[in-house]
Amino acid sequence: MDQRILLVEDEEDISNLLKIYLYDGGYIVDFFHNGQDALNHIETHKQEYDLAILDVMVPGINGFDLCRKIREKYFYPIIMLTAKIEDIDKITGLTLGADDYITKPFNPLEVMARVKTQLRRYKRYNEHSVKEKVNEYDFRGLKINKATHTCSLFGETVDLTPIEFSILWYLSENQGRVIPSEELFENVWGEKFIENNNTVMAHIARLREKLKEPFKKPKFIKTVWGVGYKLE
Repeated sequence: MDQRILLVEDEEDISNLLKIYLYDGGYIVDFFHNGQDALNHIETHKQEYDLAILDVMVPGINGFDLCRKIREKYFYPIIMLTAKIEDIDKITGLTLGADDYITKPFNPLEVMARVKTQLRRYKRYNEHSVKEKVNEYDFRGLKINKATHTCSLFGETVDLTPIEFSILWYLSENQGRVIPSEELFENVWGEKFIENNNTVMAHIARLREKLKEPFKKPKFIKTVWGVGYKLE
């Protein structure tokens, strides 16, 4: 089945360039230059994509808000595009559920590489979910089930993005062992870790927020300073 990508970008030169590369890559592309139009299409057609590329600064509703709305119902990968370079913008996108973040100006070949990486990871995750038997961990009220892709805390459902779920699952599989950020990144994202990459830290912070973890003394995900994280 052909893979369908949602592209929301209001700069004509950039959108045309990305469409050319995506079409040449064999993808079906639904393009919108307005965030509200994209959201209306998703909700009206109940459209689920294989991946979304969202520019942060688009008319209608911005990319951050669109990302948040998508994450209320869907789990496919989201790549954010922005002209901003501040870390707070990157962290905002990641905490809202984005899986990757690309700053303009960019090489379209880099975008294509990121697209393929996210799709490969997403496909691999879905295939494993189908093949594997029910497998569940229970940590003092925190339950995570790989087969049903569900997580709950004291009986209350915790909605996790695919990346957040993969992080928590990897920590669960290695309970009690300190996992370096490099190892966590390379096993969850499937890419080589780059020095000074704050992606793992941002996702861990979002996970702790969803698990209602105290900031200074988290109950589940512990930080071992200078080393990494562990679940205990």
